[in-house]
Amino acid sequence: MDDKNPKDEADNPEEAPVSSEEKVNASDPLFEAREAGLDPSDGQALTEYDEEEEIEFDLEAQIEEFRCQIEEEPENCVHHYNLGEALVELGDLEEAREEFDLALECDEEKEFSSIIHFAIGNLYYSKLISGIHGTVVRSSVGLHSAHKAGDTITQVNNEDYEIPIREFEAAIQDLNFLKADDDIVEYVSKNAPQQIADTYYKWASDLIDKSRQIDHYGDEIKDVKTALKYLKKTVESDPNHSQANLMVKYAKKMLQEGWKAYDEYGFEAKDIQGLG
Repeated sequence: MDDKNPKDEADNPEEAPVSSEEKVNASDPLFEAREAGLDPSDGQALTEYDEEEEIEFDLEAQIEEFRCQIEEEPENCVHHYNLGEALVELGDLEEAREEFDLALECDEEKEFSSIIHFAIGNLYYSKLISGIHGTVVRSSVGLHSAHKAGDTITQVNNEDYEIPIREFEAAIQDLNFLKADDDIVEYVSKNAPQQIADTYYKWASDLIDKSRQIDHYGDEIKDVKTALKYLKKTVESDPNHSQANLMVKYAKKMLQEGWKAYDEYGFEAKDIQGLG
């Protein structure tokens, strides 16, 4: 890997162009097939040859390689970044964040800070959508809405949403300094605003789900008002966000008409009066 480029171009433009997996590219696959005595016109034979030549990727071995690179060049931000991405794939998010932080410290010229901030934002967004917060419960105003214990969001911690948004905004801010291939620059430019929109949408959705839990906690109206504010921010970042546009209508109706929540047995648990 070239130390001046954090990652190679992605195979799929809809996926992040950053992965700890090294691509194994033959300089001329057809030449190698001929050398193996295969007829290039025989598609089945070539397919079988490709399958035999396929190299199984070893993530843990790749991680060890990145660690060795860091030992040799501890001040190289790319090595720390690559290790961070590999650790994310392994599921070790805490150490991954440590490596991303080291990458930022080493990147004094901000040549790669945009993609590093983007990776940190994705890390925290992944944590956000795991567990109960991974299930977005859309508002069903006017419909029977039942929640079972453990199946609804009861707490919304602002910091959980603020951190990824802040990192995605930093990725956009440092984009002009990014020393990477055009496809990577374009990817961050396109997807960082989208991730901001999705995070605001998630924030709003969780607040609305919280307001619809069966326990009356007193700030239901306040939470829906806040949710509406974040839905508008979603639409500002992504005017074509269909779910957010629909949820704006739901939130406004909740505030105007109020809503009821029912327990798992179908009995009314609370009745929130609208503002009229």
